[in-house]
Amino acid sequence: MGPGCVKVMILSLILSSVFVTLVKSAKFDELFEPSWSLDHVVYEGEQLKLKLDHSSGAGFGSKSKYLFGKTTVQIKLVEGDSAGTVTAFYMSSDGPKHNEFDFEFLGNTTGEPYLVQTNIYINGVGNREERQSLWFDPSKEFHSYSILWNQHQVVFLVDETPIRVYSNKEKRGVPFPKDQPMGVYSSIWNADDWATQGGRVKTDWTHAPFVSSYKGFEIDGCECSIKTTADQNQKKCTSSAGASSSSTSNGASQKAKYWWDEPIMSELNMHQHHQLLWVRANHQIYDYCTDNTRFPVKPLECDHRP
Repeated sequence: MGPGCVKVMILSLILSSVFVTLVKSAKFDELFEPSWSLDHVVYEGEQLKLKLDHSSGAGFGSKSKYLFGKTTVQIKLVEGDSAGTVTAFYMSSDGPKHNEFDFEFLGNTTGEPYLVQTNIYINGVGNREERQSLWFDPSKEFHSYSILWNQHQVVFLVDETPIRVYSNKEKRGVPFPKDQPMGVYSSIWNADDWATQGGRVKTDWTHAPFVSSYKGFEIDGCECSIKTTADQNQKKCTSSAGASSSSTSNGASQKAKYWWDEPIMSELNMHQHHQLLWVRANHQIYDYCTDNTRFPVKPLECDHRP
């Protein structure tokens, strides 16, 4: 592997039927560091907790940036009345024309389900929200949340079930995030102006502090150097075999350099596609692609979506 590009974690097993990973989880401080409100970051053995009270929320970020790969964290969300709070897990590059992939967990009143909002920013433009309910109570135990990113697709996964896919449609004139290294971040903050029932339900500070708990930190991606250009990083983090395996002059198959560039990872397989359809049929609450009020003309990326 060339300089400036290292595998941080190693994916030991990929099966064709589902995303199956055997990755050794790293300790928090091997991959991440607190980014703000250090006094609201609590270490408890292998767990990390972020606290939100009336004075502040808190957040952490990865020590490095990555171009393609997969990141996973296990989160147990705020218990009880979490209305007005948002816990986020996301990837983002820097600058006004940044790219970003968001998980945002929207708190609710006691007994009401959490909603998960996903969003994608490309070249600084977002407005690609989807909202879904979850098929479990995310505040009772830890569940894994993952973002898979390669040259073909961005996939949001909950316990390895895909809940959203954004496919590369550059051939149709749709921009796709592929040339900006991204950090991995998480935070908790007060968003009672919009997060719960459109801002109608406000944060009840008598329940503070609100606490989100984390463990199982994993990043399996190509680490990029801040000292090299975007083109240089892209070359280092792109398979020598191209976007997929190819044939050599003698007809032999050339294996992709990174597991996420293997042809099997270019799209969902049949099982994953059925899982995605199930999520949409049973848990989809909002989809910007069907919001004719906001988008009288359907966004181009919404056509022929998987």
